[in-house]
Amino acid sequence: MKFAKRMDAFGSGIFSVLAQMKQQKLKEGCHVVDLSVGAPNIPPAPHIVKALLDATADTKNYVYALNDLPELQDAVAQWYQRRYGVQLDPRTEVVSLLGSQEGLAHISLSIVDEGDVVLVPDPCYPVFGDGPLIAGATRYFMPMRRENDYLIDFSQIPEEIAQKAKLMIVSYPNNPTTAMAPDWFYEKLIAFAKKYDIIVLHDNAYSELVFDGAHCGSFLAYPGAKEVGVEFNSLSKTYGLAGARIGFCIGNREVVKKLSVLKSNMDYGMFLPIQRAAIAALTGDQSCVAVTCKAYQDRRDILCDGLSAIGWPVERCSSTMFVWAEIPSHYQSSQQFVLDLFEKTGVLVTPGSAFGPSGEGHVRMALVQDASEMRYAIEAIDKSGIVKAR
Repeated sequence: MKFAKRMDAFGSGIFSVLAQMKQQKLKEGCHVVDLSVGAPNIPPAPHIVKALLDATADTKNYVYALNDLPELQDAVAQWYQRRYGVQLDPRTEVVSLLGSQEGLAHISLSIVDEGDVVLVPDPCYPVFGDGPLIAGATRYFMPMRRENDYLIDFSQIPEEIAQKAKLMIVSYPNNPTTAMAPDWFYEKLIAFAKKYDIIVLHDNAYSELVFDGAHCGSFLAYPGAKEVGVEFNSLSKTYGLAGARIGFCIGNREVVKKLSVLKSNMDYGMFLPIQRAAIAALTGDQSCVAVTCKAYQDRRDILCDGLSAIGWPVERCSSTMFVWAEIPSHYQSSQQFVLDLFEKTGVLVTPGSAFGPSGEGHVRMALVQDASEMRYAIEAIDKSGIVKAR
């Protein structure tokens, strides 16, 4: 058998590898605390579940959806107006995604040709780079440094690269670094995109998971943003609907239209009961969002403060559902630390190297376990002595 050459660039995804490690440990009867994958364990609010159940009971909803329900498009537009102060045409500036992951994997196919340059943050969520790779693009990684508060430094992008670039992917609050971006950053981003005629894709999946009274808005709220790009948003973390796969591409109508045409040739739309659940989430009681945010903040405090207390200094993150931590100084490899940590403690985290070259020396921990499991993990790490200098 012969396969596509493009597959030579891909191995098994890091999360699949970690899942296999977890299953082996569980077979051995070990206690595993899985902090590797950002899979929320906070369920959707009752009114969202009811909308889903009611819609699944209606046999008329088992046809192909083909398109987004107008009520769903309206709900997204109203949510953006209410939440971010952004005005949208629901018919031309909104299209649903079967989860942001699907959109991130496919949008490059509608924008770039083989060999075109795509600007990708480093470190980044893996599909940010994988999507352009699938499309045959040449990726230029933009390092995000701690000394720059993990903000992209546009002045460090070579002129010849900026001239060739066709698409730029940006995301704040950021996965994995948990950094947030100030107003001036978005102003610079839009000016840079206009100067070099670059389409911007801003992933805003964590705007509702911001801690300590801080606030996060939308890229599209800044003047000129819709002229240069789109924003992805997701209901996975905000409303506990990760498995339902509900995301949206919002903004520049030309980009939205091209992606809509591509998707019409790839899928038959979002299952209608899931569309109904999304409508209920966006238009219903929003108190569940604050409850979810508070739960993640409490877990952050337990994990970060607990690890710091046992000799592994870990800063409290300002947003998202993740913690980005430097590995103990006596380790040189994030992957080796992750393997040793899992072998000695049963605590599974993700090596920073999985998020790009600049992620080396770090690990990402997902706040997806209850307080008791967090405390168990801290105690197991403490007893193992793994974070103590040798």
